[in-house]
Amino acid sequence: MNAGNTARAYGWMARLFHWSVAVLILAAIALGLYADALPSGTEIELQAIFATFSWHKTVGVAALGLAVLRILWTLTQSKPRPLHPNRKLEHFVAETVHWALWIGMVIMPLTGWLLHSAAPGGFSRILWPLGQRLPFVPENAALAERFGHFHSTGWWVLAGLIVLHVAGALKHALLDRDGTMSRMAGPASRAPEPPVAHGSVLPHVLAALAGLLIWAGTVIVSAGNPEQAAPVASSEQPASGWVVEQGVLGIEVAQGGTPIQGQFGTWQAAIDYDPATLAGKVDVNIDIASLTLGSVSDNAKGPDFLNAAQFPGARFEAEILPPTTEGAAHLARGTLTIAGKSVPAELPFDLTVDGDKATAKGEMKVDRRDFGIGAGYADESTVGFGVTIRFDLTANRK
Repeated sequence: MNAGNTARAYGWMARLFHWSVAVLILAAIALGLYADALPSGTEIELQAIFATFSWHKTVGVAALGLAVLRILWTLTQSKPRPLHPNRKLEHFVAETVHWALWIGMVIMPLTGWLLHSAAPGGFSRILWPLGQRLPFVPENAALAERFGHFHSTGWWVLAGLIVLHVAGALKHALLDRDGTMSRMAGPASRAPEPPVAHGSVLPHVLAALAGLLIWAGTVIVSAGNPEQAAPVASSEQPASGWVVEQGVLGIEVAQGGTPIQGQFGTWQAAIDYDPATLAGKVDVNIDIASLTLGSVSDNAKGPDFLNAAQFPGARFEAEILPPTTEGAAHLARGTLTIAGKSVPAELPFDLTVDGDKATAKGEMKVDRRDFGIGAGYADESTVGFGVTIRFDLTANRK
């Protein structure tokens, strides 16, 4: 059998790419669905999820590499002549599905790698000795969420295209019985001799553009989804002496020994501060369900950890104490309530007041065990004990 294509059948190179990429794509889809369906109630179960997603990512990267090589090889080859050159609409639909599939074979694993690269702290390593992250992709929870949404939506498109491709193959095999399948499987000598036809490259160009538009439409729908907008720094403020104009409330925890960062999209801060006495009080209420923490957001909000369903809010009530010395940090001392448990907490922060505008930032460290969070994770091999809570905001005096 020839390595290159002939007028009657595909060569062994095209066949190798076709079946190997098909197996890898289907395996990646199966691994992803299996990982999503795994329980996550214990540390062992969570480790199983991480391991399965590692294989999912590794298979996906392998599929990406082969898909790129396949497309490059395809561009150097002429395709076997159509068996039914007069069926122009059928030929156009087949070409469109083929090009959409090829584009999807690149876009799907690529967006998965982009998600892996943007997720703060990393989550389930790719099982190879090369780099984990794509260059020029920043670690950003909101960006990772956008990639994740597109990756989740795009696989449905890819699955639909696979179904169409298989349906077309079955039509040729069971209804037309025209030997089309033997062009990609079985001895090339058994492939039927196609009629001589003088075609144009225009249908192939149009088909490629149509395939690209299918995926572009998915991108537009994904980008236009209002639920995927960047997290809101803070929602409407309760009545207070100062109103938060913009700000970020984030957390950092070690996941498998690697720091992973996230942030709360919805929170309110009632601030009463007197620049003359350098003292006041603060009351912060946090919507736990608004947390984004890379690829483990759902687990973090689940019953084993923050348990957003039973404890939808967290709260920090504190007195703002003046600096002990000139130029030193302020201190907010009070009570932090998470998952229904309250513990004393202190938050040192830097504050700059310029007229009716103030900027402040600081962080405090807490131990998740003090709040009964992750009680089933007795050591730090999966989830660290320490959690850093940090904020950075700008407020205006009312």
